[in-house]
Amino acid sequence: MAFRKKFAPRRKFCRFCADAELALDYKRPDILRDFITERGKIVARRITGTCAKHQRALTTEIKRARQMALLFYTSAHSSEVKKKTNI
Repeated sequence: MAFRKKFAPRRKFCRFCADAELALDYKRPDILRDFITERGKIVARRITGTCAKHQRALTTEIKRARQMALLFYTSAHSSEVKKKTNI
């Protein structure tokens, strides 16, 4: 009785499978930022709930966006960090 679960974790689902209108594209960094940490690391699929097919595509699109300078590689490259260090 002491080891009962207090809550049931919410089921994770792939945002791209659930919404067919949501396009996975490197030109939309607002969507890609949801899958990157503040330090610039790509978040694992076991945490985000993305399916394997879309996680592979997501990784490719994040890397393309970084190459095109739409996303930063690390937090040191972020404009927010540069503004704080110049003050």
